Amino acid sequence: MANQEDDFKRVISHAKEYGYVFQSSEIYDGLSAVYDYAQNGAELKKNIREYWWKAMVQLNENIVGIDAAIFMHPTTWKASGHVDAFNDPLIDNKDSKKRYRADVLVEDYVAKIEAKIEKEVAKAAKRFGTAFDQDQFLATNERVVEYQGKADEILKRLGRSLENEDLADVKDLIEELDIACPMSGSKNWTEVKQFNLMFGTKLGASAESAMDLYLRPETAQGIFVNFLNVQKTGRLKIPFGIAQTGKAFRNEIVARQFIFRMREFEQMEMQFFIRPGSQQEWYEKWKDNRMKWHLSLGMGKENYRFHDHEKLAHYADAAADIEFRFPFGFKELEGIHSRTDFDLSQHEKYSNKKLQYFDPELKENYVPYVVETSIGLDRMFLAVFSHSLREEELDNDTTRTVLKLPAVLAPTKAAVLPLVKKDGLPEVAHKIIEDLKWDFNVVYDEKDAVGRRYRRQDAAGTPFCITVDHQSLEDETVTIRHRDSMEQQRVAITDLKSIIHKEVDMKTWLHRIV
Repeated sequence: MANQEDDFKRVISHAKEYGYVFQSSEIYDGLSAVYDYAQNGAELKKNIREYWWKAMVQLNENIVGIDAAIFMHPTTWKASGHVDAFNDPLIDNKDSKKRYRADVLVEDYVAKIEAKIEKEVAKAAKRFGTAFDQDQFLATNERVVEYQGKADEILKRLGRSLENEDLADVKDLIEELDIACPMSGSKNWTEVKQFNLMFGTKLGASAESAMDLYLRPETAQGIFVNFLNVQKTGRLKIPFGIAQTGKAFRNEIVARQFIFRMREFEQMEMQFFIRPGSQQEWYEKWKDNRMKWHLSLGMGKENYRFHDHEKLAHYADAAADIEFRFPFGFKELEGIHSRTDFDLSQHEKYSNKKLQYFDPELKENYVPYVVETSIGLDRMFLAVFSHSLREEELDNDTTRTVLKLPAVLAPTKAAVLPLVKKDGLPEVAHKIIEDLKWDFNVVYDEKDAVGRRYRRQDAAGTPFCITVDHQSLEDETVTIRHRDSMEQQRVAITDLKSIIHKEVDMKTWLHRIV
């Protein structure tokens, strides 16, 4: 665990040092669980958003995108169940006075069991070498089976208790597992209580006439209340989807783990409207589709897994998470939920407006069912960033820090470096930038020795470095260096655009999904 903590601290430190993420209002000592995306972070975030949008909206003829307002009529949240049921189970430690999410305490306990399983697997893989069969080992090793059984049983019980709102049993579980306060080691716990996560605000010029509003805790409801408007104006036939990206706000009491759990965050969601009865088929299709999208970025199949929900939300008849191996273990990255007709039926009931679809094939009206895909953009950012950060041992007994971002997402695609700051080399470098900047984000870097500049660009995640030297003046060629392999090639300046394009083009990367 200490090693994981060290790795995660490196991620946070690197994100600040290389202009990716800053603490919000840092000059005033910051604001807990609120962060600003810096110059490189804003670009990476934009590229992830665009990669999702292209795959979800542009490449699907039957999916359209909207951008709904953050403020919504307050009855929206009554209808959706958020006013009554959008709660986290919280527990306080009487000695440290620290507050925790009770379910997260239990999940962290289970994560330690899973870490033991991974340790056993790593030891066995080393012992058996190429003959090692991981699936067989997981199914037959006595110790591993015992660990897995314990982990499954704990999560089942937690899910059952939360579903039944049996908070007393959640506390019993914490005490039976002998879970201590991470800060103080104390096991002196209060009762578990529910806490509503919505931020309240007011709309209106005077205190007397102001209307109570909420900052939206999710983007999905903006899609549901616009369902009929979009369907009619777009003349869309079921099955079809509505997608959007945007900010959501949750009053997380125990916000932690950097940008993994924040109070202000961004979601990328798509609600897919379907015929009642076809939800299982579409649920499986979207699980498969979304996993393919993740794998297209080349971050390793072994770093993803599906986790089926033990406890289903009040609106769902099936739900699964795509979990990613973050520096602090496997955690939820994206959710795929079969939401039935809950949302549209609720809004129909509370608004007294019909939210139905006339199916020309069946010749009948019905409230469509919905399959949702919902991914946290900030979590995706953290997954990409943390997975990409590496310390590499080189052949000459030195090390380099390199941020091996998928080239399609990298904030800057190329850095142009004149070998020296004279002899006309900066002028050639600037001319290259003038040409490339219409297609790619590129930077100019002339400070320090060229080797040091390479290291700096490696750490910033730039896929290509283009070095202009004296030979460039004679034959209009440059050296292009690839970040991941450190391989260098002599190429014509006129070929630069096609070489970079081949590596960073979204079309090439998204073709891997098919």
